[in-house]
Amino acid sequence: MMERQDHVEKWNKAARTFDWMNRGVERRYGGYKRTLFAKSRGKVMLVAAGTGLDFPLFPPDLDIVAIDFSPVMVERAKLKAAHYHGSLEVMEADVENLEFPDESFDTVATSCTFCSVPDPVRGLKEIHRVLKEDGQMLMFEHVRPGNFLLGAMMDVMTPIVRKAGPELNRPTAANIRRAGFRITREFNIYLDMVKLFEAAK
Repeated sequence: MMERQDHVEKWNKAARTFDWMNRGVERRYGGYKRTLFAKSRGKVMLVAAGTGLDFPLFPPDLDIVAIDFSPVMVERAKLKAAHYHGSLEVMEADVENLEFPDESFDTVATSCTFCSVPDPVRGLKEIHRVLKEDGQMLMFEHVRPGNFLLGAMMDVMTPIVRKAGPELNRPTAANIRRAGFRITREFNIYLDMVKLFEAAK
């Protein structure tokens, strides 16, 4: 398994072309994410903020903490944070080892995050810990499709793609439940592999 520092370096390198590489994703799925993130309330944590492409998709006047474990991503995201109409703090942090106290957030949002976290269940358990009892998790995620052929294709592609990018075959719905969450909504956007999840403790 790739060491943690290798993961950080991988995403440091990806930061250089991150905005350009994700232009198509933002055009195609930005509306879905905007509608999902409009449900954010209270104190919000955005996990794996990347370069901050998702900042404009959040409603104004929120109190947001955006985290990423890549220092290069964080520096680029800080530039975009200045344009958000509300409170948006960007910091370097690892979702698998959050330093926030229990029940710190009302909302946690993710965007193509848990296809990249090295230990997704551990990261989700940390989110569970820092969410308030009535908190919500809002997720836009790429997952392993249930279709046999598509799933097998993602399994074959993942060892190649993970060297420079995300894993393509994560069983994210199962991981959410393993971390102690209850999925309240699962919405299929594209071919059973791009999905929206809403979850509660």
